[in-house]
Amino acid sequence: MVHPSQDWRYVSFEFIGQELAESGLLELPFPTSKPAIVFGDQSPQSRLYPLTKRRSEAAVPIAGNYRLVDAVLSNCINSNITKIYALTQFNSTSLNSHIARAYSGARLSKDGFVEVIAAYQSPDDNGWFQGTADAIRRCLWVLEEYPVDEFLILPGHHLYRMDYQKLIDAHRRSKAHITVSLFSTTKNEDLGFGIFKLDSQNEVLEFRENEEISNHHFQTNKHDGDEFPSMGIYVINRDVMRMLLTEAFPNVNDLKSQVIPGAISLGMKINGYLFEGYWEDMRSIEAYYRANMETIRRANAMYNSFYDRDSPLYTLPRHLPPTLVRDAVITDSIIGDGCILSKCRIKGTVVGIRTRIGDNAVVEDSVIMGSDTYDHNGMSDGEAIGIPIGIGDGSHIRKAIIDKHARIGKNVMIMNKDNVQEGNREANGYIISGGIIVVIRSAVIPDGTIL
Repeated sequence: MVHPSQDWRYVSFEFIGQELAESGLLELPFPTSKPAIVFGDQSPQSRLYPLTKRRSEAAVPIAGNYRLVDAVLSNCINSNITKIYALTQFNSTSLNSHIARAYSGARLSKDGFVEVIAAYQSPDDNGWFQGTADAIRRCLWVLEEYPVDEFLILPGHHLYRMDYQKLIDAHRRSKAHITVSLFSTTKNEDLGFGIFKLDSQNEVLEFRENEEISNHHFQTNKHDGDEFPSMGIYVINRDVMRMLLTEAFPNVNDLKSQVIPGAISLGMKINGYLFEGYWEDMRSIEAYYRANMETIRRANAMYNSFYDRDSPLYTLPRHLPPTLVRDAVITDSIIGDGCILSKCRIKGTVVGIRTRIGDNAVVEDSVIMGSDTYDHNGMSDGEAIGIPIGIGDGSHIRKAIIDKHARIGKNVMIMNKDNVQEGNREANGYIISGGIIVVIRSAVIPDGTIL
């Protein structure tokens, strides 16, 4: 292996082999194996709190029947990437369970898999993963189990549709050591993964990051180029990743703010891949709310994998009964499986699985996550509460997010009547973020409450 002090701008051995094969001097097919590494959670300081109070960001429900990680794993499957490792740590119980149950091999190739690697202790490492780079370093012995050429590294909590094969093909054609996927339609805005400046050949000239979260800053004297925000998606050659994590920077913890700038400083060839489709990175409660509202607007075709037969979105088959609708009026909404909707009015709303909405209730422009169980007698862990899971008779909900297992009593008004933009009322079962009321998981909102 080339030592870090040497010039990494020369063509690596795997591409020499490829050129020999293409010239006919070496009759050896170029390998196509490409495992994906999906990060199921980023940190305990989630931007989607309180939706992440008991779950990781990747496990947050979306569009009624799904979880955020389903979008990323479905992209992998639809891109013919069927060796997938999910590295998880924070609040990962529900995420680990969902992945294990939903992706057990039925939709993968004969040798495909989705394997969860939860944070673990060993004789050499007895602490938590300290960051994305540390997690990959500690799992290299598993990740390198198969003969592969590069790794595809993905955040697990974004909503988008991408053919990763095109990204990998661009990486191979450019003969780059690292390729970074960049969002082409939002320039000069740091969306959390840093900003890359590219030359006319899409080669990285400079990387910069929000100074509040990193002291790493790369400068260059090259001519000015276009700047694009990173999506946190990387293709890294296998030997390059091992060298960076174990030889060049064996003690760094973060891929984004330490390893990538370090690779630039070593003179490695890093290319940008411009993505022009719909992408929502769930960087706030408002972004999560907006993404759910966009799933309703199918005509906009911003994210249409819910209805695309060629690139479908997969999830856990729950085998629930059909939704029961009793004299309800429903417009411009998504209704999940197994719901019971009485004489209510629903408009512009995402209704999750097993949701119960009572008579004369009105729900507008909201996200209702539903429940993992049916409850008609108002019992919680054997304790009589008197308010069943769901939305009670006569209640009115507008522009709100109702987390799972919430118990909304009768004649409750959740409408942010005072137009509060930010407020922490967690002790009372809700918070307000960006003017959106978020009712916390398993919260109880008594009859007649006005929020």
